[in-house]
Amino acid sequence: MDVFRNWRSLDDLRAVQEEVNRLFEQRSSQAPQGPAGRREHVSTRVWTPAVDVIEDEHEIVLRADLPGMKQDDIKIELTAEALTLSGSRPAPDEADREKHVRIERVYGPFQRSFTIGVPLQQDKVTAQYHDGVLEIHLPKAEEIKPKRVEVKVGG
Repeated sequence: MDVFRNWRSLDDLRAVQEEVNRLFEQRSSQAPQGPAGRREHVSTRVWTPAVDVIEDEHEIVLRADLPGMKQDDIKIELTAEALTLSGSRPAPDEADREKHVRIERVYGPFQRSFTIGVPLQQDKVTAQYHDGVLEIHLPKAEEIKPKRVEVKVGG
């Protein structure tokens, strides 16, 4: 009997998905018209860049996708407790926007904060920006790195 209850839940989920799709279709029909009378949706969502965080015993590495940004548009702030990444991706100028049929990329300011949770060697933190990817290396402080203790045979 439980198997049938799960199938009913999937049917309910499909019905919700169909209703959401219908609402989006109605909204996009009110969007500006593109070539040949096609309606195009203009994205209005808030921009939050995707970030990967990698940690090993020596360092923490953050990789953030920031395509279309200039190095000067990116700000990194590091405190003892957190790293804050912020910036702004400029929107196309107004004259150029008139030519757009569809705008899906998100523009404007963003801010992401990450709790570090371990002491760092703040004077050795580095950041590189290449091909739209920002990579920040946060070396851990020596006192928190694991130390190997040799076991000696005693008599």
